[in-house]
Amino acid sequence: MKLQARVLRAVAGLALAVGMAGGPLAASQAPAGASTGFGWLRLAHLSPNTPAVDVYLYPAGQPAALIVLKHVAYGDESPYERVAAGDYTVAMRAAGAPASSKPVLSTTVDVAPGHAYTVAGMGPFSALRLQVLQDDLAAPPGKALIRVIQASLQDKRVTVTIGSQTVATGLEFGTVTAYEAVTPGTTTAHVVGGAATASARVSFPAGSVHTLVVLDDPGHLAIQVLADAAGSSAIPSGAADTGYGGTAAQPGPGLVLWSGSAFLGLMLACAGGLRLRARRTGMHARAQ
Repeated sequence: MKLQARVLRAVAGLALAVGMAGGPLAASQAPAGASTGFGWLRLAHLSPNTPAVDVYLYPAGQPAALIVLKHVAYGDESPYERVAAGDYTVAMRAAGAPASSKPVLSTTVDVAPGHAYTVAGMGPFSALRLQVLQDDLAAPPGKALIRVIQASLQDKRVTVTIGSQTVATGLEFGTVTAYEAVTPGTTTAHVVGGAATASARVSFPAGSVHTLVVLDDPGHLAIQVLADAAGSSAIPSGAADTGYGGTAAQPGPGLVLWSGSAFLGLMLACAGGLRLRARRTGMHARAQ
């Protein structure tokens, strides 16, 4: 199965100028989230044998969803969504299920000002869970940060190297490493499982923060690299290297859809829809 990009549709009820030209805003370009009362959320489906789902984000105590993402399939991650700091509920329903139906799964996340989080559906279908991960936004001077999410069920343990540096050994399915500092530059990421391997050329600039996801691609493994932040003290880059289908319903004040690969122009009040096309740099190699 080839993991294909999807289109993220967002409807804005407020006119906002949000121009971006292919990269994140550094602290020198925009006020930090801590001073504005905003944080960032990214949503992901990383359970290989779980069917597509619809994902809802509710502000605490509110019956109306702030964001609704439709038909989210395995291997999909949303761009970061900038949201007001506070408590939220993430609810997951079977794709196409009524919004009024009982969620299959839900969890809460407390968004602190200036912080970023990934909420991911993890594990096998029989033990599916929503896991809240706190994302780092700054790397040590002269370094890049990388962490690994092991989302391959066919190879339940994998070892991951970045160039000559091993960043995960025997990493179990459904687990996540801590961030580890690596030498910046362009190199090869290599994943070795019990029955398959995968390799991909990756680029980690100094000061950047990335998440490497190991995925199933039937009979093979796939590597997907997500940009968490693009520079020391930068806000999240928001460029998940994949597409993500869905709609953003009733966006609250200050909600911004980030994409590191697309230029976002003006969002016109009451316009029909803003389309954001994200690109995926995940690469896979056949088992050797």
